Amino acid sequence: MTREEALALMQAHTPSESLRRHMLNVEAAMRWYARFWGEDEELYGVTGLLHDFDYEQHPDEHPTWGVAYLREHTDLPAEVLDAILGHASYTRVPRETRLARTLFAVDELTGLVQAAALIRPDRDVRGVEPSSLNKRFKTRSFAAGVNREEVEQGAQELGVALETHMTNVLRALQEATSAS
Repeated sequence: MTREEALALMQAHTPSESLRRHMLNVEAAMRWYARFWGEDEELYGVTGLLHDFDYEQHPDEHPTWGVAYLREHTDLPAEVLDAILGHASYTRVPRETRLARTLFAVDELTGLVQAAALIRPDRDVRGVEPSSLNKRFKTRSFAAGVNREEVEQGAQELGVALETHMTNVLRALQEATSAS
């Protein structure tokens, strides 16, 4: 599946601009990590782009509905489908691949980065500093919907120090913003 096909599928199933932005942010972070590790950037990007495509229309069945749809209508490899299932802890699907661990690790954290950007006067992620992001992470009332335990668990599963991981995801979103 190409990025263009994945983007069209995501947009067809996701009316909310904020959820679309979230998936684009997760895509950017996934691509950054793929480049960092020398992995398949397109595979990582498509996984990030599609991980929540079913959430708005099928919230009670997410992500199992989406994975069933993808299995039936696309040629995505099992590794991608397993990663999408594994990003939701409640599915109890183990994150056995680096792809799956990366998706889990960046998913919640991109929300924190986005929130940190939105409180800036210019609302631009490029002005967010790692020290500010770290401070926001420690302030539980800031972006309270971001599951800090999952962010910490994700960094641990990746084998990356939490502050380094936060800087990596921040850098990924800054680079994606500068490129667009």
